[in-house]
Amino acid sequence: MSSASVGMSDLSDEIVLCILRHVPVCDLLTNVANVCQKLHTLCYDKTLLTNVRLSEEYLADDQLVRLTLKLLANHVQSLSLNSCYWLSGSTLEQLGRCRGVTHLDVTGCRLTSPCLSRLLSSLSSLRSLAFDVRPCFNSALLSSEAVDSLSRLKELRQTLFTPSYGVVPCCAQLRKLMLQFDIPDVTREGVGVCCQLMVGQSSVPHYEQLEEFTARLAPGEVNQTLLLLYLAVFSVHIPKHLRVFLVSIPGPSPAHWPAAPSLAKSLGRRGDLVALQLPRTWLDPLSLKEALEGNSPKHLSFSRCPALWPQVFQSLLNGGVRDAAQLISLNLSGINHVPYSECRSVEDQLAAGTMSQVAAACSNVKHLNLMHTHYHHECSPGLEGETHLCASLGGFKHLRSLTLPACALSDGVKTNHISARHSPPSLLFQGLKKTPRVGLQNYKPDSEPSLAGDSTSGLASLIAACRFLETLELIGPGFASALPRLEPCTRASVEPRGMCAWARGVGDAHLAALEALPRLRRLTLAGLPGVLRGTGLVQLARQCRDLRVLSLANLGSLKTVNYTAALLETLKQCTQLQELRLEQPYLNANASFFEALSSCSRLQRLCLISRSGTFDPSATETFMERCCQVIMCHMFMGGTLVACRTLQKSLLERFSAERSALSVVIYPLQHEDLPSVIRGIPLTLLDRITLFQSHVAQPPHLSPM
Repeated sequence: MSSASVGMSDLSDEIVLCILRHVPVCDLLTNVANVCQKLHTLCYDKTLLTNVRLSEEYLADDQLVRLTLKLLANHVQSLSLNSCYWLSGSTLEQLGRCRGVTHLDVTGCRLTSPCLSRLLSSLSSLRSLAFDVRPCFNSALLSSEAVDSLSRLKELRQTLFTPSYGVVPCCAQLRKLMLQFDIPDVTREGVGVCCQLMVGQSSVPHYEQLEEFTARLAPGEVNQTLLLLYLAVFSVHIPKHLRVFLVSIPGPSPAHWPAAPSLAKSLGRRGDLVALQLPRTWLDPLSLKEALEGNSPKHLSFSRCPALWPQVFQSLLNGGVRDAAQLISLNLSGINHVPYSECRSVEDQLAAGTMSQVAAACSNVKHLNLMHTHYHHECSPGLEGETHLCASLGGFKHLRSLTLPACALSDGVKTNHISARHSPPSLLFQGLKKTPRVGLQNYKPDSEPSLAGDSTSGLASLIAACRFLETLELIGPGFASALPRLEPCTRASVEPRGMCAWARGVGDAHLAALEALPRLRRLTLAGLPGVLRGTGLVQLARQCRDLRVLSLANLGSLKTVNYTAALLETLKQCTQLQELRLEQPYLNANASFFEALSSCSRLQRLCLISRSGTFDPSATETFMERCCQVIMCHMFMGGTLVACRTLQKSLLERFSAERSALSVVIYPLQHEDLPSVIRGIPLTLLDRITLFQSHVAQPPHLSPM
């Protein structure tokens, strides 16, 4: 039986266009378009060139980007160079060719004030702009034509690295304002940064037509002070069309904002609220009730707001919102968090029955974050019929991303184990022993809990109901990263590792059960002491063939990496992996490790964090040579400063010429100058992988995903 061969010329234009959508724009215009006349015509189809993103084209150097911009000039309307931190100023100048651009994102690019002025003067049709406000920024250098273009902007996103209003005072018609504050409290020279000079500026921003306000802060008092200056006008006048208000401030005690209650009332009266997030000190239960009443929000975040816990569920379940089915993203991270030093009762845990009701009411939720919460399933005979939290979460049929505390996966601790812990002490020791806490058992380092076998029935029920999960984060209650991002963890506020007996029971069997998630693309496992050999990692890697992002931190023992063999086998299975973050106190990045990692031929970003870890310089160079798509290699480990700098210099000298976007940072984790080194890393890489943070149900406009 003979069959005629089918070539590209035999395919319909529609099919070819579907294929071309997966080709990087630079290759599309400089290579594919030159093959034949048909492909040339299709490569310039408006469906391919109207909205263009160059953000992920790490291998495109300045020359290639300049040529691409020249070819795009008469076609593109929305252009994103977000995170193209490697491009030179002369290349960014070429953006002025694209005179029809209405949306421009140059966040992360090294854009000077004169260059910004020239771009704005050329792009008279611009309606949306995203850029960085760096210490060298000077609004006085903007030309009158540039200011005129800014006056017509409808959307603005500013990433602030210095106290400034940026271009906000020039934007009289803003409808969307998105701010990211990343200003250090102290300069590299050790001088404190303050915002007092800002008060004297006459150009105070006005938000008459504002509909959306989003602000995301890095830790630091300067960031909070500057935010309050941006919000000062809200104390006088709240925009009448405001429907999105998202403010994320890390730390236990965000600065108080007196106007928050009046803002909540105003949002509640209009009935068109889309998204809401406020710091824990800004809202009380009554204000929250007024803000949600009569609205149908799509995004809600109550991260680290334990005082609002009862009101949140009352509003979602008892008609406090008009249509809870409109909700798409829900962040309840730490909403029932009680510091481990306090008495935790069963009322401080998530209730499976309540979450079942939430799942029924909020039936269209796609993104759910329950990090820093607790759930302890009991397996005693009297509670055999109790619904497992995972089974309740299975009611969220449309879930795409989920963050859970590790203890939520456990099927329980055996009854005899619990009763033994609660047995009355002898009279000799009465009065000398602390009363055992209810719900969260006292940790005994010299004893192992008698867990309910390796039962994973609860997790299995969740997986069976949510088979379309693409992002999963499992984080133990005692986990504190050595490099946290937006939620700095002090040892005083983090539960000691192993404190939660239920979390200690989550191990290899649970990881193996994740193999039933065929669409899993992003996986985070952090703070799981019950992982003994890591065999579950191998099993899930063999089945989840599309895994792109993997983050492993503090699995098993902290005194040794007891899952090394399984880790190496796992890496060999992850052929589609693009991003790996590995944090373990005693990691040995030797030749065997890098040889296994070389199997990940599509790897782009690598981050290794190990307080007492070691690395093999020769093996590192060999790995970088084999994996030619790696553009980020960050290693914060043990070893001397000289050894780290020598390897960093060697990698940069060998590979920078062919990888324009290459970012190599190798530095001792415990060195006193590490904060200043981290400050020099492109923010997009810090947020995305280097500094640990959850990526589920975060503010939609500022999420790095």
